[in-house]
Amino acid sequence: MTIEASDCRRLLVAGIGNVFFGDDGFGVEVVAPLARERLPDGVTLMDAGIRGMHLACELLDGRYERVIFVDTLPQQAAAGTVVVMEPDADAIERGQPDAHAMTPAAVLGLVRALGAAPSPVLVVGCEPGSLDPGIGLTPAVAAAVEPAAAAVLRLIHARTGGEGR
Repeated sequence: MTIEASDCRRLLVAGIGNVFFGDDGFGVEVVAPLARERLPDGVTLMDAGIRGMHLACELLDGRYERVIFVDTLPQQAAAGTVVVMEPDADAIERGQPDAHAMTPAAVLGLVRALGAAPSPVLVVGCEPGSLDPGIGLTPAVAAAVEPAAAAVLRLIHARTGGEGR
């Protein structure tokens, strides 16, 4: 299903990840420069970090017509490879909350388990180089932050039809 620009005025962009585990902080790093951009009305940026339960609560009331998650996304590609994908919503199962494993799929599963239908989701993901303990992105993933932010901006403008506010 294609969403026309006029059909999508409320959009959530959530940067996901743990900055204490190297490249896992990618989503958080991408959302930071987006906060300085002029975004269309109706676009909400969220540094979700490791607050998966908070993100699930944000999605419960159905106020967003589309959600963009920004996160690491292991795909067996070269570190720093950025992809945009739309996960199969029907493949996401209802799940029990596990505060230690609130991945994007677990967040959406929790939303379903609580009786809500998740908004359509896009994922802007990056192949991590290292998820070992430590602060800071590897060089390949750090170099992917700007292209990923540009991809998010393209998705925002394609789905809102709006110019910056």
